[in-house]
Amino acid sequence: MKSDSYQKSPARIGLLRWILLGYFVVLALIAFWPTPVDKPAAGDLSVLLDLLHRNGIPEWIDYGFVEASSNVLLFAPAGLLLALTLRRKRWWQLLALGTAVSGTVELGQLLFLPQRFSSPQDILMNTLGVGLGLLLATVSKRLPLSAARP
Repeated sequence: MKSDSYQKSPARIGLLRWILLGYFVVLALIAFWPTPVDKPAAGDLSVLLDLLHRNGIPEWIDYGFVEASSNVLLFAPAGLLLALTLRRKRWWQLLALGTAVSGTVELGQLLFLPQRFSSPQDILMNTLGVGLGLLLATVSKRLPLSAARP
């Protein structure tokens, strides 16, 4: 089993910070793309959802559910990477930071991207995603890095 010093090594933290920077670049490209990034796939997604509904998937799993879930999943890496790179911050500070990033994205879309849709629900779902990432980071910190094998 690797020691806890591995988890706190400057090289590992540096690598995670580069990954976090790359993640935020990709997030910015998605968030500030002039048109909704799901627009090209909207028709195919509707067809897929219709097929799934005809085959027993509940009707409440609709386009809105998929869109909200996508926001959660898109922001989960933010919480995970923030927790792993900013280790001295408390969870609520990181959650507030994630909420601020989400609010900034939504405000930018509202002010500068007329074809995008800004909503308080997006801020909530993005914040839930950050919270999920923080939870995953907390769980991962408590797990051993490798299992002992006989």
